[in-house]
Amino acid sequence: MPKSVDDFSTYVQTDNNAISHSSASITPTEGLLDLWLHGKSPHTQRYYRREALKFLGVVNKPIDSITLADIQGYSTALHQSSLAVSSVARAIAAIKSLFTFAHQKTGLLKANPAGAVTLPKVKDSLAERILPEWVVQTMIGLEQNKRNRALLKLLYVAGLRVSEVTQLQWFSLQPRDVGGQVLVYGKGGKTRAIKLPASLWQELQSLRGDAAIGEPVFTSRKKKGHLKEMQVNRIVKAAAKRVPGLEEAVADAVSPHWLRHAHASHAMDRGAPVHLVKETLGHANIATTGRYLHARPTDSSSLYLES
Repeated sequence: MPKSVDDFSTYVQTDNNAISHSSASITPTEGLLDLWLHGKSPHTQRYYRREALKFLGVVNKPIDSITLADIQGYSTALHQSSLAVSSVARAIAAIKSLFTFAHQKTGLLKANPAGAVTLPKVKDSLAERILPEWVVQTMIGLEQNKRNRALLKLLYVAGLRVSEVTQLQWFSLQPRDVGGQVLVYGKGGKTRAIKLPASLWQELQSLRGDAAIGEPVFTSRKKKGHLKEMQVNRIVKAAAKRVPGLEEAVADAVSPHWLRHAHASHAMDRGAPVHLVKETLGHANIATTGRYLHARPTDSSSLYLES
């Protein structure tokens, strides 16, 4: 293990588990970030790298010289900025993750200066991001584009993350006795199989044409590769803006993840057991799935009181 940041690049280049680079030497910081982010989803990699580089650029010190005071000062500056509390919390969480990795996994740091930094408490706004069932059905029903309609339905019916749906290839779709199933490579390197109703299965199959088994299910018309996450966001937002009566501010905020929230909430409203929703969504623990029960309870003591 490296003893200082100065010899970290040598460690990275000789470690068989490190991400491979070209023959050009990499900086110690790049080496550490690559090791830290290795195996994480593309979305997490982009976000964590951006937040880490912003922090390191502000403190302008080698990572093994950064102190608790430096991190607390940066945290204070974020709180005093115009960022939402949730954005501040995510940024600090990324920094804490980096220092925990550098301390516990590489031995680069003798102590973790971020260990004592606390995350700000974030308001649980999950209930505000669960669309009514009629809104989701209207989004799907008003979509005229065949590919986009199937995309919306799959995001909702299977509860997929946007990173999962954009990576689907035709071998991910497998027939079953009735309908089919989709194999999803999700967070943490876990693969899960999700059964699909016959109607959605047929709709997806109608998109294939003569596409080879290794080609993307949802393709970008311009570049012919996988549909990008940004493009999926635009499709979902455009669908929300077509819904009559949906407030403009809500439509502007809708994202693909809102359809995943809707899947969980609507499925449990219809009697799906929590453990089954957990497995479908690929949650790491039941507590995460249970949040949907608290966000939209089916009963309350208030209903027992006279108005």
